[in-house]
Amino acid sequence: MTLLRAFAAKLIPQSQKSLPAIYISVRNVSDNTDLKAVLAQKIPAQQEVVKSFRQQAGNKVIGEITIDMMYGGMRSMKALVTETSVLDADEGIRFRGYSIPECQKLLPKAKGGEQPLPEGLFWLLVTGDIPNDNQVKSLSKAWNSRAALPSHVVTMLKNFPKNLHPMSQFSAAITALNSESKFARAYADGVNKSKYWEFVYEDAMDLCAKLPSIAATIYRNLYKGGSPIGAVDMNKDWSANFTTMLGYDDPKFIELMRLYLTIHSDHEGGNVSAHATHLVGSALSDPYLSFAAGMNGLAGPLHGLANQEVLVWLTKLQQQLGSDATDDQLKDFIWKTLKSGQVVPGYGHAVLRKTDPRYTCQREFALKHLPNDPLFKLVAQVYKIVPPVLMETGKVKNPWPNVDAHSGVLLQYFGMKEMNYYTVLFGVSRALGVMASLIWDRALGLPLERPKSMSTEGLKKLASK
Repeated sequence: MTLLRAFAAKLIPQSQKSLPAIYISVRNVSDNTDLKAVLAQKIPAQQEVVKSFRQQAGNKVIGEITIDMMYGGMRSMKALVTETSVLDADEGIRFRGYSIPECQKLLPKAKGGEQPLPEGLFWLLVTGDIPNDNQVKSLSKAWNSRAALPSHVVTMLKNFPKNLHPMSQFSAAITALNSESKFARAYADGVNKSKYWEFVYEDAMDLCAKLPSIAATIYRNLYKGGSPIGAVDMNKDWSANFTTMLGYDDPKFIELMRLYLTIHSDHEGGNVSAHATHLVGSALSDPYLSFAAGMNGLAGPLHGLANQEVLVWLTKLQQQLGSDATDDQLKDFIWKTLKSGQVVPGYGHAVLRKTDPRYTCQREFALKHLPNDPLFKLVAQVYKIVPPVLMETGKVKNPWPNVDAHSGVLLQYFGMKEMNYYTVLFGVSRALGVMASLIWDRALGLPLERPKSMSTEGLKKLASK
């Protein structure tokens, strides 16, 4: 690979515009099926790009921080570097420059399938390149070969009490996998920091490979009487194996899982799960400890639990209005929700100002595979009614639905009724993005994250100057 191509592969993806065909041809420049070897070729060039950029523009001011931002959850503060994805207020998420529709079109698919394989997205997030079929198949086999859990983790999962939340079990099992960390062992042995990324890469690959086994074991223990998850099939893709281990065999549900695990993977670096993983990783905690921290953040009602809250609200709506509510009845119900001081769950986003493209692709899936499902019809009706009501309040910047407004409905349709478990699925997916980012954090030598905090009294003095 030439330096020019490597340079283009890293700079062009930051564009928020549609990508011309010539750009796509530049991005897929290697047929090598060894992801680590491909990454090793790219890292030196990107290190030089970052070094040169900081030397030339390191003192440039890119924004102002207001006191309201500090009290308001640091919203809109440009303070993190995340290479894997960028969230645009109007366009939504772009993975290494590619929109969700472009990823659906360009990323490899399973034989006979229509949805992208998450393995392909991981390759894209790590390298910036659209992988070919052989590269994705090699990644599937690599994860299948790494999927086995150490016995102490299996024993721990079996002994958890039934009243322990699935996310607590998920986080605890991931933390316990720290015993397998290649990075922790290498660091203890004094490995040079230039090699950190190689061991983080190995841990990231192992972690992504083992998460479906952990998640499926939790599901089986809690909801299926502790039945075994079965053996990993080396000839299946990551999503197909995961779905089978969960106990589902509907090809449409497998396709849904491929889509679900792809679109929930990354949402730039400022969300709680991504930022927590990055923050803990900046202390050189190994990928298992870092990801467990991210999952504890994902478990919160304002992050990963949102799709569950959508279903609770929809169920309440159905109970009060019945299955054939009119638009006027629905509008009155929404106004009552707002006037009671509650929000309409699944609507609004901290960054987005238009309908979340992750919502749109799930809606398209539903229109094709479950157009007559009563719950989907209700979601579609809510989609028609809620935005005008929210705009009428004059207080909402984004009245449009986000990803959580739709995902739970699809899972319900295919028989996965256990809402407490949904965030675990989200967590399996989110590993793809945050692990890709963590590899690059160590490759670029990003330092310990340690922002300065101030007291209210200190801010008063600062504001008075």
